[in-house]
Amino acid sequence: MSGTAVTIGAYDGVHLGHRALLRELSELAAAEGLSTVVVTFDRHPAGVVRPESAPPQLTDLEQKLELLAACGIDRTLVIAFDRERADESAEDFVKEVLVRTLGARLVVVGEDFHFGHGRKGNVALLTKLGRDYGFEVIGARLTGDGTGAVSSTRIRTLVAAGDVVGAAKLLGRPHEVRGIVVHGDGRGGPVLGFPTANMMIDDAIALPADGIYAGYFTRADGSVHPAAISVGRRPTFYEPGTASVLVEAYLLHFEGDLYGELSRVSFVCRLRDEREFESVDALIAQMHQDVAEAERVLSAER
Repeated sequence: MSGTAVTIGAYDGVHLGHRALLRELSELAAAEGLSTVVVTFDRHPAGVVRPESAPPQLTDLEQKLELLAACGIDRTLVIAFDRERADESAEDFVKEVLVRTLGARLVVVGEDFHFGHGRKGNVALLTKLGRDYGFEVIGARLTGDGTGAVSSTRIRTLVAAGDVVGAAKLLGRPHEVRGIVVHGDGRGGPVLGFPTANMMIDDAIALPADGIYAGYFTRADGSVHPAAISVGRRPTFYEPGTASVLVEAYLLHFEGDLYGELSRVSFVCRLRDEREFESVDALIAQMHQDVAEAERVLSAER
C-alpha cells in the first residue's frame, strides 16, 4: 500500500462514538488503497499532564488494543506518553509520527480534537500541516444519541453513578474490569456461605459506584459464568473510611479454585446500594436475595 490512513486519540473505552469514526476511517482508507492505523498512548495523557485530576480509565491498554483490533484496524501504534512527549509541540508530533513514521496520506479525527504541548494543536492546525506535508485531514462530527455526544467522559460519569446500563448503551457492551483473583478476608465461604472471587483491580480503572450488581465473570480459560458482584467497602464489618474498595464476584452454580487467575468481570445491571446490616444473619439473608435476583436478571437477559 502507498500510505496510511491515521486517527489519533486516547480511545479510552473504544465506545460507539469511537467505532463510528473508525468505520469512517476504514471506508475512506479502502477507497484510497491505504492501510489503517490508530495512534494511541500507553496511558491517558492527563495522567502525566495533570495527574491530580486524571480521569479513571474505562479500559486498560490490553483491552483497548483488543477492542481496536476487533474494529478491523490494520495496526495500532502505542506511544509512550511521558513528560518529554507532553512538552512536544504539535508541529513536531506531526513531523515525527504522522510524516516520518507512518507516511500518512489521510488523517481522520474528531472535530474537537486537540494535541501537542498545551493542547495547542487542533483540526485547523492539522489541516494546515497536512497541506505542507501532503496528507488530507477530516474533522469528523461527533456521534450523538439524542442526549449528547457519546464520549468517554460521559460514560465515566455514568459508571461512577452506578448506571452500568446507561454506560453499556454508549459503550456498545457492558463495562468490564480485569484483575488477578486474590485472597480476601476469608469470610465469604466459611462465614457467609458465599465464596467470592476477590479481584485485584488497577487503581487507574473506573469502578462502578459501591453496590451490588448482576454480571458475568470470565475465567482465564475463556469460560463465562453468571455472577452476583459486590463493589464496596463491606460496611457491616468495617468502620467508615477504614476499608478500601473491593470487587468481589460470587459465581452462580460454580465450585472451584480461582486464585491467581487473570479474570474479567462485566457489569450488566445494578441490583441495590451497598449498606450496613445490623447482623451477619441479616446480611446473609440479603445475599440470598441478591443471588436470586442476579440469576433472574441474567436469565431474562440471555
